[in-house]
Amino acid sequence: MGSEVQTTLRIGRKSYAGKALLETTELLFRGEIRLKIPLRDVSSVEAEAGALRVTYPDGTATFELGEQAARWADKIQNPKTRIDKLGVKPEHRVVLLNLNDAQLLSELRGRAASVSNGRLVKDADVVFVGASALDELVRLPQIVPYMKRDGAIWTVTPKGKDGIRDTDIMAAAKAGGLVAVKVVSFSDTHSANKFVIPKADR
Repeated sequence: MGSEVQTTLRIGRKSYAGKALLETTELLFRGEIRLKIPLRDVSSVEAEAGALRVTYPDGTATFELGEQAARWADKIQNPKTRIDKLGVKPEHRVVLLNLNDAQLLSELRGRAASVSNGRLVKDADVVFVGASALDELVRLPQIVPYMKRDGAIWTVTPKGKDGIRDTDIMAAAKAGGLVAVKVVSFSDTHSANKFVIPKADR
């Protein structure tokens, strides 16, 4: 989930009222007009006097964001990496299960203290579980004893009509005594749901 602000958008001499949304990979405007600016296409961005000016191939768009302008400019100029969004820290022990992602494995090995690919280890801080079908999530309750009490499980599942319904993912996690706390876009094709042990049960 990104950041959103009610704002006025200025393009050239025209102004439009609506809502600006800063997502992981794009800047959106929804209101009197609709605008989508992929962040990879932004050639320059600056914040001044509460206004965020974004230059992209079609021109320059100015968003009146007030105190949020500088923060949004920083996010656009210094985007979080996938590992940052997933909360992996240098001291973490990480486990990957049923997830054939060489790029992720490389990213994790460059950040975490240890990474186990395909095998559960005790006291894991973060466990990634890949699933393309609901029956692949039935093992979630079996994973919980291996993770630290303040650790996390991320389920990585396909997006769209071929994906697993969020309600079914939540039910599988609940069977393991877990609660949902976060959802991120894992890739163009997959989403990741974060689950933890409730604080009262740690």
